[in-house]
Amino acid sequence: MKKKKPSFSTIVFGVLIILMIIPQTRMPIQEGISKIRVALFSPTAMDEDEQTQLEPFTYRLATLEGAPADVGIGKGKVTFLSYWATWCPPCRAELPSIQKLYDDYGDKVDFVLITHEDPDVIQTFLNKKEFDFPVVLPRMETPAELLERTIPTNYVIDKTGKVVVKEQGATDWNSQKIRNTLDTLIGE
Repeated sequence: MKKKKPSFSTIVFGVLIILMIIPQTRMPIQEGISKIRVALFSPTAMDEDEQTQLEPFTYRLATLEGAPADVGIGKGKVTFLSYWATWCPPCRAELPSIQKLYDDYGDKVDFVLITHEDPDVIQTFLNKKEFDFPVVLPRMETPAELLERTIPTNYVIDKTGKVVVKEQGATDWNSQKIRNTLDTLIGE
């Protein structure tokens, strides 16, 4: 009986499985897969009936140095809110698009990127990747309406506190769709 040769796709699949088992190669592979998702998907505004209206509140936050950095949510300015971590491959994959969005909208939109990590770890990561968007630490419990167990979870919240965009997983935040949404919200 003739032995069947493994197909190319079977070999590639086997190599990927082996690489995913090795801790040193797992993160780059997961980040690469997430970058493909970022290239393919961009967030869109939710239908009006799916949007959640938050009561305006002050999100008590701190800078990486420990100084208060509170932000008013729903108090007159559009907010981009992100829950993320340096160890999260999908988070790492979407951060370059968030940086580009911040470069163009940082003076018109409150960018609030929240993490629970050690400030030194965060600062080292930001320096290495050359990101300069503001990263803050929470000084209060996450409001129930924004509490999710998945990171990254990102929101665009209008001037009155309405959640217009909610997206989980890596996505392209520098897309024309999200820019148009922000332009509309800023103009309201």
